[in-house]
Amino acid sequence: MSPAPSPSPGRVRPWLVVGDLVVAAMWVCAGALVKLAVYGVLGLGGRPEADAVKVALSLVYMFFFAWLEGFTGGASYNPLTVLAGALASGGGPSLYLFTAFVRIPAQVFGSIIGVKLIRAALPKVGKGARLSVGVHHGALAEGLATFMVVIVSVTLKKKGMKGFFMKTWISSIWKMTLHILSSDITGGVMNPASAFAWAYARGDHTTFDHLLVYWLAPLQATLLGVWVVTSLTKPKKIKEEEADESKTKKE
Repeated sequence: MSPAPSPSPGRVRPWLVVGDLVVAAMWVCAGALVKLAVYGVLGLGGRPEADAVKVALSLVYMFFFAWLEGFTGGASYNPLTVLAGALASGGGPSLYLFTAFVRIPAQVFGSIIGVKLIRAALPKVGKGARLSVGVHHGALAEGLATFMVVIVSVTLKKKGMKGFFMKTWISSIWKMTLHILSSDITGGVMNPASAFAWAYARGDHTTFDHLLVYWLAPLQATLLGVWVVTSLTKPKKIKEEEADESKTKKE
């Protein structure tokens, strides 16, 4: 079955709240199961092939969630994805408010449910990503990784690439690369909902370090990334009109 065509991204779609909650719960469970399979079931901890197997399995479920997003009409597990989409679409205040105060809380709640379920079913699943460096170093790493992901994701949408496989392949490989590069620093999460859910399970979700590294830095990076791509991909006609308006004001 092929993914259902997505409705206009600039429109408020209330039914996505349920989809966001369910997909977010599934996402944290999938990530935890991959780690458990690689380091527990297969026993590859500390071996070179562990990373290769982890990347391969991660790519499989990233393709599945990309398909699921299309099938549900836009349900997502990541607050940064829906925020970038709302900003890039120019949907107006109603869409921004719906995204910030309805969809993102649903994703956070779904992630918390997912972590609780997976830890109850498989107690050895772990405790999620942790910050292993100073808070400012961590914020810079997580913000930079997020910025790079947003740049590629929004550019692919702006360019209107229609091939599902190629678009998902480029996005997934880019995300996995940045995840690997930042995994020893912040865990390479690039997903505030997932990071919050694991931190909530540990009891450190309200610390300054967590809020700065896993919320403030990625959100700022998302805003900057969307602004950069939007500025660089404006149609030539709009750029000329803005230049004429600026020239007229100066005169």
